[in-house]
Amino acid sequence: MPFRSALSGINAASEDLKVIGNNIANASTTGFKQSRAEFADVYAATDGATSNAIGAGVRLADVKQQFGQGNIDFTDNKLDMAINGRGLFILDNNGSRVYTRAGSFQVDREGFVVNNKGNKLVVNNADKNGNVTGAVGPLHLDSSNIVPQATSKLSVGVNLDSSQVRPTTQPFDPEVPNSFNHSTSLTIYDSLGASHLATMYYVKTNTPNQWETHMFVDGKDAKGATAPPYSSDTLTFDGAGALASINGKPVPPGVIDYKNIQLASGADPLNISINLLSSTPTTQFGSRFNVSALTQNGYASGRLSGFDIDDSGIIKARYTNGQSKVLGQVSLADFANVNGLQQLGDTSWAETAASGAALVGTAGSGSLGVLQSGALEGSNVNLTDQLVNMIQAQRNFQANAQVITTADTVTQTVINIR
Repeated sequence: MPFRSALSGINAASEDLKVIGNNIANASTTGFKQSRAEFADVYAATDGATSNAIGAGVRLADVKQQFGQGNIDFTDNKLDMAINGRGLFILDNNGSRVYTRAGSFQVDREGFVVNNKGNKLVVNNADKNGNVTGAVGPLHLDSSNIVPQATSKLSVGVNLDSSQVRPTTQPFDPEVPNSFNHSTSLTIYDSLGASHLATMYYVKTNTPNQWETHMFVDGKDAKGATAPPYSSDTLTFDGAGALASINGKPVPPGVIDYKNIQLASGADPLNISINLLSSTPTTQFGSRFNVSALTQNGYASGRLSGFDIDDSGIIKARYTNGQSKVLGQVSLADFANVNGLQQLGDTSWAETAASGAALVGTAGSGSLGVLQSGALEGSNVNLTDQLVNMIQAQRNFQANAQVITTADTVTQTVINIR
């Protein structure tokens, strides 16, 4: 009688319904991957089975997860991340590695970026200069003040009007506007992070294509003179308006050095190199004076004000002093057989022998997908498909139950034969 076969069919339909029910229950779970019940037929394990052997029913062969892409929904949290394509986030769970597609992260009280279970997000950390290294570890957002940096380099690109003549009022004095032709200023910083005003003055000489330049910091001569005539540097241009020499020395390098600039703030003296051949070099053309490049490399102290994550996983911190710094790059893992991963719950997995070793890389490299900051990947469960599957599983259950009913009727008939 087919009682065993029908009973195995009922059990298989029940297992199928469990899988479908779990999928439906997690239809709104971030990063969830739906499963599929796979079945195999059962035959008696005997030698020399004949061609008319009858099977003994069905068994659950495997519950296989489907790692298809889920929908990406945008959020207001920049630490939320979604992977578009292959790959899993790497998490540090008290020294062991776990993997997830759920990219909902926040900062804990120690400054580490963690998920809702406290597992730390693993990244390729950057060195103190913001260069991403091969050192892999948890991402830490340092909220302490960054150390100020004294200005040591200036890049200046101006055009000096070739039609100008030497000012009638001489010698040069920054307090006397008629003693110079042009000037421009910018803010620089000392070793304590205090700001100072640096002003460059340009004075046309009586020699064609020749100018004098002066730099004053907080109204004082950067070279230490306390009264006119102030020290200067001589710029000479060629007939095409390009800078040819500084103080008689041909360019490049085109740099003026100011050493041991004393400050009243108590900070260390400044040593500044001014590059006149930056991306926009200093020229002398027959047009009005204009400033095309004026930058410096110093900054005041600052605190972390925010951060950005690009599609390759580069995490860049922004500070209140206008500076930015790369903190690291999100690491992603892929596996030769993702279905071999062990499910741990909480939408996380662990590596197994069946999955193969983790292939670690960065977003957008190799076969790995790209990242979307401020977004989460939703469940890949399609409710319509699951409801259809549920109807099919219900019919299978009912059909196998009917087989048992029919077999019972036949059995009773046989028993009642006299």
